Amino acid sequence: MAMRLDVINSSTGIRLPLIDYRAAARLGNPKRPNRILPLLRLRKSNSRSFCPFIRSIRSAADSFANAPSFKYEDITSSLQNVEVFDLTSKAVPIVDLWRNRKSVVAFARHFGCVLCRKRADVLAANKDLMDAADVALVLIAPGTVDQAISFFEQTKFKGEVYADPSHSSYDALNFAYGVSTTFTPKAGMKIIESYLEGYRQDWELSFKENTRTKGGWQQGGILVAGPGINNISYLHKDKEAGDDPNIEDVLNACCSKPIF
Repeated sequence: MAMRLDVINSSTGIRLPLIDYRAAARLGNPKRPNRILPLLRLRKSNSRSFCPFIRSIRSAADSFANAPSFKYEDITSSLQNVEVFDLTSKAVPIVDLWRNRKSVVAFARHFGCVLCRKRADVLAANKDLMDAADVALVLIAPGTVDQAISFFEQTKFKGEVYADPSHSSYDALNFAYGVSTTFTPKAGMKIIESYLEGYRQDWELSFKENTRTKGGWQQGGILVAGPGINNISYLHKDKEAGDDPNIEDVLNACCSKPIF
């Protein structure tokens, strides 16, 4: 059943429809709409007098719409016992990657993924901006250290690379997983675009046993955190393969002063 919330201005008695949950439900979960839709319709004769009122309603609605649907403290708590491995096979607590610095942490689908290689390249292209803001660039993927080394050597990635053979960080962050999130029309178009731009899938890495059994259906995301293990300023979770975030949002989150 559709729910509707109206606001009545006390001075004029005009009823203002503020939220139409039926419309919001079409954008996502009806119990947790992705976006609050301000539906303000005013009679022309009263539109000027309501300008401040409209602005305040819109501002409140925008704030609610942009609020994260997760608690950052819950994220760091779930990551406390997670370890990843650097290229020397040393185990590193994942929260140490941003404990004493700010870091952009890209979680790839797997080390052979063409879409992940393009995303890594896009992030690395902005490393000068990150360096200027003392921000580290990190990439993590499911797989072995040997696969991580192959990825690093093939791509010449400018940041740090870590392996997560057990998927523990992906499970802790509750990243999307499954065949239905991998084979989608959007992912197909992204793959074609990537190949046209010169990027290539590493099929040998893609068909390693641990990738075929787990990593092939795994989705990733991007985290911006630190300094301080509880200081998380941005988290994007890919809904499907190729669900890239806006790079401007990532760069604005990783720098102390907005770039854009």
